[in-house]
Amino acid sequence: MMMSRRATTLAGMVGQRFFSAAAVSRGFTVAEPVVSGMAANLVKANPAVDAWIKSTPVVGVRLQSTLVVGEKDKEEIKKDTTKTGATEGAGNGGVEKAVVSYWGVQADKVKKEDGTEWRWSCFRPLDTYKADLSIDLKKHHAPVTFMDKVAYWTVKSMRLPTDIFFQRRYGCRAMMLETVAAVPGMVGGMLLHCKSLRRFQHSGGWIRALLEEAENERMHLMTFMEVSKPRWYERALVFAVQGVFFNAYFLGYLISPKFAHRVVGYLEEEAIHSYTEFLKELDKGTIENVPAPAIAIDYWRLPPNSTLRDVVMVVRADEAHHRDVNHFASDIHYQGHELKDSPAPLGYH
Repeated sequence: MMMSRRATTLAGMVGQRFFSAAAVSRGFTVAEPVVSGMAANLVKANPAVDAWIKSTPVVGVRLQSTLVVGEKDKEEIKKDTTKTGATEGAGNGGVEKAVVSYWGVQADKVKKEDGTEWRWSCFRPLDTYKADLSIDLKKHHAPVTFMDKVAYWTVKSMRLPTDIFFQRRYGCRAMMLETVAAVPGMVGGMLLHCKSLRRFQHSGGWIRALLEEAENERMHLMTFMEVSKPRWYERALVFAVQGVFFNAYFLGYLISPKFAHRVVGYLEEEAIHSYTEFLKELDKGTIENVPAPAIAIDYWRLPPNSTLRDVVMVVRADEAHHRDVNHFASDIHYQGHELKDSPAPLGYH
C-alpha cells in the first residue's frame, strides 16, 4: 500500500527511540512505538496511519555494559565475567546485574618478578624505580636577582605558619607538604600542554616531566597516609591551602614561568630540610621507626624489611631531584629560552 505524504511526514516525526530501562534479551528490545505531541494529534485524525505505526516495531539498542540480565542469560554472563574479571551482584526480583566488557576492555592481571600477584591498581611495575640516594642534598641556588629574592622570601614566609602549626609532628607535616608539592607539576604540565596545542609545537618532553613530578609527589602522599592518619581539621586545612595555592600558582605561572619554577625549587629545598629533621627525630627515637608501608616497598623497590627511615630517605632524594629540575627550568627562562629548547630530564629521579 502506498503511503500518503502525511504518513511519510509523520514517520519522520516519530523517528527512532532508544530505551533506558527496557527488559533486554541478547542486547536488543522490540517494543511498540510511543507517539506524542503534534504527531499524536495526526494519528488520532487518521486511523490508517495509527494502524501503520503500530505494525512497525522500533528497535532500541542497549550497550551490554549496562544490561539488566534475566535468568536465562546468567550462565553466559558468568562465562563473560570469568574472562573479564567482572563481579556479579544480586538484584531485586531475581534479576542480576553484571559488568560486561562489551568494548573488549579488561583489567590485566599483573604479577611481580617473583610470580606473586601485583596488588596495586594506582601504579604498575613499569612505574617503579630505585631512588638515587647519591644526589647532593646541600646544593642551594643563591638568590641574586630581584625575582629570585622574591621567590626565596615567598617560600620562607610560607614555612613560618607551617612550623607553628605542625611543630615536630613530622609525619603530619610531610603529609600536608605533599598535598601542596603535587600541585605545581600538574599546573605547569597542564599549561605547557595547552601552549603546545595552541602553537602546534613540541614541548621538549617537559609536559611529561612535570606530570611525572606531580604523580611522584602524589605517591609520597599515598605513602605517608599509611603512616600518619590526618585529623579532621588537617583535612579541612588541605582544602583551604590547596585552593589558595593552586590558583596563586596558576596565575604566577601564566605571568612568569621562570618565577614559578624558582619558587618550586626553593620549596623543594625546604622539603629536603624538613625530611632531614624527620630523619633526626627517627634516629633519636622520638618517632617510632615502624616498618615501611607495603606501597612504599613496591613503589621504590625497597627490601622487604625496610623501615620508615628508608622511606624518608628515598622521599628526600626525590625532593632533591625535583629541586634540580625546577631550578634548571627557571635557568632556561632566565637565559632567554623556552623549555622546549632544552630536552627535559625525563626519569631524572
